[in-house]
Amino acid sequence: MPVSLARPVIRSPALRMASRRLESTAASKTADAAKQTASKAQQGLSRVASAAGPAIAGAARGVGNALGKIGGRTGRLVAFVERQTPLVVYYSKVGAEVAKLVFQGQKMSPPSVATFQNTYQTLWRSFQRGTLFQSPQNMLQQARSLSSAQLVAGGVVAAECLGFFTVGEMLGRFKIVGYHGETASHH
Repeated sequence: MPVSLARPVIRSPALRMASRRLESTAASKTADAAKQTASKAQQGLSRVASAAGPAIAGAARGVGNALGKIGGRTGRLVAFVERQTPLVVYYSKVGAEVAKLVFQGQKMSPPSVATFQNTYQTLWRSFQRGTLFQSPQNMLQQARSLSSAQLVAGGVVAAECLGFFTVGEMLGRFKIVGYHGETASHH
């Protein structure tokens, strides 16, 4: 088929209709759900920021005026706390909104009040009796009775913790290479 005849066939309405039928409706539904969730998150964050801003600013201003007259280290501490308060409030609200979205997205629910009370009453009773921590012999016996699957799972969790710690150190120091030793100490 010559190239000049192939172009009209590709542009034909029948071929375009067939390609539309082959599109996945699941992908478009997922994209729509993601857009909808992002829009809800944005609305929630803007609502939180607009509601919390003036009230906190007024309260902080009143307290700041009273504590601003204090000098020395205490005055510097008060000034530092005043500067950090809006950031802490904002990011705590953002964290709460994100947690709410995660809870809704994963279809999670908090424990009931009865479960919560039962757990902490049991914990408090064992603390009062002094049985909160097990005896060393009992702990040793439990360690000996661990299965190989439990040991492997514990090793994986330990490796993940070590990996996250290492990456955090790298990000915190802005370096991939470790600490340098003293070069002038060798004789």
